[in-house]
Amino acid sequence: MTGPLRKLTSHDWDFADAPANKGIHAIHPYPAKFIPQIPRQLINLYSHDDGGIVLDPFCGSGTTLVEAIRSGHDAWGIDLNPLACLIARVKTVPIDIGFDLAKQDVLTKARERVRAGDVDVPSIPNLDHWFKPEVEQALAALIGEIHSVGSQSIQDALKVAFSSIVVRVSNQESDTRYAAIEKSVSQPDVFVLFERAAERLFNAITSFRSDMFLRLGQATILNSDTMSVSPAALPHNVGLVITSPPYPNAYEYWLYHKYRMFWLGMDPIEVKNKEIGARPHFFKKNHQDERDFENQMASCFSLLSKVMMPRAKACFLVGRSIIHGRRIDNLAILKRAAESQGFLLEASVERRIPNTRRTFNPSHGNINKEHVAIFSLEG
Repeated sequence: MTGPLRKLTSHDWDFADAPANKGIHAIHPYPAKFIPQIPRQLINLYSHDDGGIVLDPFCGSGTTLVEAIRSGHDAWGIDLNPLACLIARVKTVPIDIGFDLAKQDVLTKARERVRAGDVDVPSIPNLDHWFKPEVEQALAALIGEIHSVGSQSIQDALKVAFSSIVVRVSNQESDTRYAAIEKSVSQPDVFVLFERAAERLFNAITSFRSDMFLRLGQATILNSDTMSVSPAALPHNVGLVITSPPYPNAYEYWLYHKYRMFWLGMDPIEVKNKEIGARPHFFKKNHQDERDFENQMASCFSLLSKVMMPRAKACFLVGRSIIHGRRIDNLAILKRAAESQGFLLEASVERRIPNTRRTFNPSHGNINKEHVAIFSLEG
């Protein structure tokens, strides 16, 4: 057994007894995300001797970034999805003083607007199929008042609290099932749920930042397609990369967050068109296949090769996919993509995914195992 493999396999990667996400990692639903124990352990193992930032080129809702700044490292994240970037930013940026007053002001004014019938519901496709009219009124009043909040950090935090309840008050069955069902949600419920979500969010963030012994790093988040990011847009002192790229034909972030993005004034269709792994790419005429994923990952490794410090590691978490009934070995694809850009696979280890954390749609993914893979630049 080689030294790098011994270093990797000498640690438990299953985290079978790990508690469910809580605190700052639980302020907003985001299925298929990292459990924080993985980036935490990777940071402990592979932080660069000379420091450097931690980069996640597919940062999602910011789990890697939170764990990096918790350990005192500055962190950069990139994600195509504007909702993901909003959540990650709220997790990693301090909230201005006055959050509670702003929250109460938003609630009071939103309730008054509903009572007065002074609410303009935005034009959102198929809205009445997914929301009751009384729920639409409450949501429209809330988001209208949130947009009027002067402090950007407070406004962003309230948007995340708002977004966190959208699926719950909609007719969408859940965050992992895109089907309309009947729910017993009333207009007053919307305001109560929003207030509770805002309180949980504020408590989680203030608790994260209140430890007097904690020396937090800083985070920078780019809302961009990693495939189009120029090396000039990133610092060139990346000491560690930790990421989990979207698997082909696995989870459709754009779809399951679709109405959250609509309510926040974001464009989920734009995300759909560029999202790696989204199912429509694999079922249209002239559909994508694993070769497209390999090219996308080669582009990612090309970017990393230009910004990583000498001896820095790139740590990827990757599972396999099913495309048109064929099982796709994404680790093998990732290895070929890395080698094409001058990287070597130093070591990899398989980890079991607990039943509660597996992909939600067995016909598409049925992922019960994944690999932690460590890459380094040759020479």
